[in-house]
Amino acid sequence: MTSRNAVIAWGSGEDGQLGIGNNEEKEWACSIKALKSEKVSSVVAGSRNSLAICEDGKLFTWGWNQRGTLGHPPETKTENIPSQVKALANVKIVQAAIGGWHCLAVDDQGKAYAWGGNEYGQCGEEPERKDDTGRPVKRDIVIPKRCASKLSVRQVAAGGTHSVVLTREGQVWTWGQPWPPGDIKQISTPVRVQGLSSVRLIAVGAFHNLALLDDGVLMAWGNNEYGQLGTGDTQPRSQPIAIQGLSGLSLVDIAAGGWHSAALTNEGEVSCGGTHSVALTHDGRMFSFGRGDHGRLGYGRKSTTGHPSEVPINIPPPSDVSSTEGGHWCAKLVACGGRHTLASVEWQTFESE
Repeated sequence: MTSRNAVIAWGSGEDGQLGIGNNEEKEWACSIKALKSEKVSSVVAGSRNSLAICEDGKLFTWGWNQRGTLGHPPETKTENIPSQVKALANVKIVQAAIGGWHCLAVDDQGKAYAWGGNEYGQCGEEPERKDDTGRPVKRDIVIPKRCASKLSVRQVAAGGTHSVVLTREGQVWTWGQPWPPGDIKQISTPVRVQGLSSVRLIAVGAFHNLALLDDGVLMAWGNNEYGQLGTGDTQPRSQPIAIQGLSGLSLVDIAAGGWHSAALTNEGEVSCGGTHSVALTHDGRMFSFGRGDHGRLGYGRKSTTGHPSEVPINIPPPSDVSSTEGGHWCAKLVACGGRHTLASVEWQTFESE
């Protein structure tokens, strides 16, 4: 069996978040040609921007950049072609996250980095900081900087205006504005989330948080306006609470959209966007559902639906595939953004012995 890889995108391209060289909307999957020569290990889709991490640790960003969200100057309005974040070229990035208008990343040494909007301290810097002469310093962080420097980080997650990290010891720490602005005073220094230990995975929506424990229990806290905490009510929670409706199930993955949540009980992957979701099956097929405008469902449907339908991967086969050679594209991972979706796909052929 031989394989080749590609990164595909569909949905709104208004801010260049599809990475295809223009700002057009795409109702069907199209290939991101600028990443063709890279071995991409993961992709992340934000509300208006995107990023890709390569096997060698390189980080590429594209999309909306007015708040420094792409991690490099100048702060152009949008960029529709992926470019490498040079400030992180000397470290090996292994995982990253996109928040409302800030980004987080972690390297293979457990060091975390932040950049983008910082008006709530979500990048780990005081929003109203001053330089040595007492002059105000630019609020947003255009070049990635270390954050949570005292912690050994395993995973980063970013909300609308706050940041969350999972340490290698299984603890969860947070900073920024964890609730809709105005509810709680923001903090730029990480504080530990009490009542959580032995955490395996975290997922963060706009203003709500999920933590999957090693024993399979799912904890949730934060905003609950739309029932996104799964508690059976719409009351917010300032402290983590176990989701009783999932007790007894063997959870393997969790995902948080802007205002909704999902959990997975067996092999496969699920990703939640602002108002749509995509499920990835074990055999590499993708099924989307939710809001359909801007082409975000990936199969030409513009209307909203709660019925999952398959997303076809109709991009050309790799250039070295002969016309007589059978094969097909299989999705390996998927990422849902606010109004667009990214996926990493692999060409698979089964050759006779």
